[in-house]
Amino acid sequence: MNKVYGSAAEALDGVLHDGMTIAAGGFGLCGIPELLIAAIRDAGTRNLTIASNNAGVDDFGLGLLLKTKQVKKMISSYVGENAEFMRQYLAGELELEFNPQGTLAERMRAGGAGIPGFYTKTGVGTVIADGKEEKVFDGETYILERGLVADLAIVKAWKGDEQGNLMYRKTARNFNPPAATCGKVCIAEVEEIVPTGALDPDLIHTPGIYVTRIVQGEHEKRIEQRTVRAA
Repeated sequence: MNKVYGSAAEALDGVLHDGMTIAAGGFGLCGIPELLIAAIRDAGTRNLTIASNNAGVDDFGLGLLLKTKQVKKMISSYVGENAEFMRQYLAGELELEFNPQGTLAERMRAGGAGIPGFYTKTGVGTVIADGKEEKVFDGETYILERGLVADLAIVKAWKGDEQGNLMYRKTARNFNPPAATCGKVCIAEVEEIVPTGALDPDLIHTPGIYVTRIVQGEHEKRIEQRTVRAA
């Protein structure tokens, strides 16, 4: 089975459809699948539900899909860097399901592991708990959170081999490993594709069994918040 594709657009061919749910790796602008996001924008796929830690910034990352109004709903932890997100949400143009960061990561991991739900104390007594089942364990109240299964997972890795085994670099690992597992189809973009067997098996973060397609590309190294001292 050939998993290597020549471009992000080719890797997404036959996968996209309106109304789908997409799990996207990344945190801020670190480790985001920017090439796949741009290709989804160019494909014009609409009414998307996207599960991701945040929504990028106004002109980069998932912010590109917000700008073109291709996103119907965000399942996120943090959305503070995106003015267009705020505008759409306050105008009632965008649905938002807030998840604490750990809960969102565990929802992805659980979905990928075939676990339909789990109980957590995070969010008890807040709006996060509204409408969710509660149980008491050892005198503590927990809420039920559902595992998350997406139609498509898009992730960004540092290196991958021809079988889709992936390595992430430092903090760029973030949400990518759980996101990769929870998609019915997973497409990875990497900085470098190496021959099968070139990666140390002990250093592989996402096994290739989870990865359907892989593409190599050039990536920007943006800084989300640049802080410098006065001269």
